[in-house]
Amino acid sequence: MALFSTNLSPVQVRLQAILMLVPAAMIQPAIAGEPEVSPASELSRPSEQGGSAMPPFAVVGSIQLSNGNIFNLDIAEENRALFRLANRLHFRTREDVIMQQLLFAEGERVSKSELDESERILRSNRYLQDASITTTPRESGLVDVNIETSDVWTLIPKISLSRSGGENNTGVGVKEMNLFGSGIEVEALYKSTVDRESRLLKYVDRNIGNSWYSVHAVYGDNSDGHTQLIDLHKPFYSLDSRDAHGVLFFDNDEIETLYDRGLKAGQFRHRAQKAEVFSGWSRGLFGGSTTRLSAGLAYEDHRFEAVPGDTLQFSIVPADRKFAYPFVGLEYVEDRFEKTVNVNQISRTEDRFLGTRLTGRVGYANAGFGSSQDAWMIALNGQTGFGNSDTQSLILASELNTRVEDSGLANFRFDASAEYFRRQSDKRLFYASLRGTFGQELDADQQILLGGDTGLRGYPLRYLSGNRSALLSLEQRFFTDWYPFRLVHVGGAVFFDAGKTWGNRFAADSDDTVLKDIGVGLRLGNTRSGQGRMTHIDLAFPLDGDRDIDSLQFLIETRKSF
Repeated sequence: MALFSTNLSPVQVRLQAILMLVPAAMIQPAIAGEPEVSPASELSRPSEQGGSAMPPFAVVGSIQLSNGNIFNLDIAEENRALFRLANRLHFRTREDVIMQQLLFAEGERVSKSELDESERILRSNRYLQDASITTTPRESGLVDVNIETSDVWTLIPKISLSRSGGENNTGVGVKEMNLFGSGIEVEALYKSTVDRESRLLKYVDRNIGNSWYSVHAVYGDNSDGHTQLIDLHKPFYSLDSRDAHGVLFFDNDEIETLYDRGLKAGQFRHRAQKAEVFSGWSRGLFGGSTTRLSAGLAYEDHRFEAVPGDTLQFSIVPADRKFAYPFVGLEYVEDRFEKTVNVNQISRTEDRFLGTRLTGRVGYANAGFGSSQDAWMIALNGQTGFGNSDTQSLILASELNTRVEDSGLANFRFDASAEYFRRQSDKRLFYASLRGTFGQELDADQQILLGGDTGLRGYPLRYLSGNRSALLSLEQRFFTDWYPFRLVHVGGAVFFDAGKTWGNRFAADSDDTVLKDIGVGLRLGNTRSGQGRMTHIDLAFPLDGDRDIDSLQFLIETRKSF
């Protein structure tokens, strides 16, 4: 769970009670027809929409959609020949694709919560730069809903180079994230990493036939094996969703490597097959939160073998394991989101979740039904937030995954994090994070790593390994108004990292050294491309470590946030 304390607030007590008691009505499918009015909607607070306060409930009179192109030619700086050409070549998102994702329609009753969530759903699409929904009241008591969106360039020739931990990753290919304005994503990619070379084909449609069903298909031909994925499901697409269903199949064959001080210490071939089918039910948004129940069947088969010709120091072949089991899951989500800018992005609308989210899933695998051994399969995670984006905020999160076998706990892993944000001005923000991982009786193929690619920016790739880790990061963020060619927003950071691991299975002696680094970085926020990511260009200086590591680490990579 997100918090472990003997001094629980009334809210936390209520959350624990929810986890222990599931109302009987939760397991009944929603009845078709007019949805009942929930207290959550009745208690929605009026807010400013289009300059007028909207009542808790209103009936939609009309919906007006204005979908802007990539560049706004009414702005002089964007009315350039190259930008006009990009607008002409771009297939603008189709109106029906946007309208399908709204949680309301003309003639239906709508709440402030549904308007806000529809905005968030639209902004979550990487083919849209931004989305805004406002209302205009009529004298008759109806409201007209005005929707404004703007597209981004979605045909991405992928010629990429990233560097972290002293290793280069390259990629060449093409990705279209909004095929002919349909919202469909297709990709063909060749990439080379420290682990393998891959040829990848991907197809993603998040709204099949203008429905809420989605499909995600991947085929990868790798230098050391293959990857195949098909995921077809209908998610809980909104807080008020009443049902979810899905089926998944995953087949992956690759050579996995274990590391010590950034060097390969052992390797083995790992063939993993997974399959899952599930259904979920919910009463929807009620009392400012939603609770969801799910049930399904899962199968996973892990097989290992030695790599022919392996000359590494440690020869490790994990034991095969197979589990087939039914499971049940429970999820609780609060309706608490904030809209802000200049926290994890630069001059771009962000939807921050500062509520509480708790999920749990338990299954039982039995050897009599094909499993390699009897085991309870347990997965728990939680998140909760405090404060607000205007002054300061704290986000706590944790995740626990384990098996309970006849011999006790197996592959126990507990991850916890705390992220603190303090707004100093519109252009400056202090960020601090503390992350820790605790592992016990981990499977032989599991390794907890720290290095240039996992947060310890001044050190080589996968430099530290073990069964426990801790990482502290401090960062002073700077946001500017510099917007070169109206293509990227520019920011910067000064940072400090400190981290260590315990229990390295390859080391003769335990190393209690805490490794530290300092550095500076440039941040480029892409606003015109469907990649929608932040480019990090960092110079990091290690303050500890072996003498043979470089005294300067140069990192360039793309991430989702600052």
